[in-house]
Amino acid sequence: MFVVLVFVPPLLLLVSGSLTEPGQPPPPTPRLVPDPLSVTGYQEAFPLGGLARATLNSAVVAVCAVPLSVLVASWAGFALARASRRVTAVIVAASLLALMAPATALLLPRFVVFRFLGLTDTLVPLIAPALLGASPLYVLIYYLAFRGLPADLYDTCRLSDLTPLQTWWRFALPVVRPVTAGLTALSFILTWSNFLDPLVYVYDRDLFTLPLALRSLAVLDPTNFPVFLAGAVVATVPPVLVFVLAQRWFLHSDDPTGRFR
Repeated sequence: MFVVLVFVPPLLLLVSGSLTEPGQPPPPTPRLVPDPLSVTGYQEAFPLGGLARATLNSAVVAVCAVPLSVLVASWAGFALARASRRVTAVIVAASLLALMAPATALLLPRFVVFRFLGLTDTLVPLIAPALLGASPLYVLIYYLAFRGLPADLYDTCRLSDLTPLQTWWRFALPVVRPVTAGLTALSFILTWSNFLDPLVYVYDRDLFTLPLALRSLAVLDPTNFPVFLAGAVVATVPPVLVFVLAQRWFLHSDDPTGRFR
């Protein structure tokens, strides 16, 4: 209920502002129901900001990057949970140090690498970090989840002559479904809203993602706020839907029917 009270009113005001007639001065007080209602903001936002193409580009990046991030992070977290204590301590310490480094400090070396490979001005630099699990945080979360499983589970799998990959797929990963749901939602939201990486690597307007398209709308006409808010609504709907689906997965993670598994 607290989350609803915090997030729903701004979303309602966002939708309300997007349905305001463009060209009108902003109302002195926020209105939940603008008068008159108009969808002109949406009609102008798509051609002006190239939202259709930008939405497709963002979807391609998210569809490729999010599953890869979760998959690689779960592999790395599982391997870390089954490694020796000395190896685990070293890798966890290195991961924590990596998390302390600011993201902007990695932009220059990554840009040099992608430029040398001829991958700038493509969507590849936006997807490639997923091959490393995207963030050490994802790996550490999976490591804690897998480490918390009973040792008897791993012993039983070992006695059954299951390979580590079979143990991960058949037993360990299904038990940590809530962690997978949470990390999937987090990865999607961070990928979908990523502004800095597309700004650095993408120059062709046809390859713009939604954050860059929204920036284009913001600088075209800062006073025509319904057009920009219409674009913001388009960019906000997918993360909200993913959050709702992830919450549903959380609530039904112990469903005995297995319908949500």
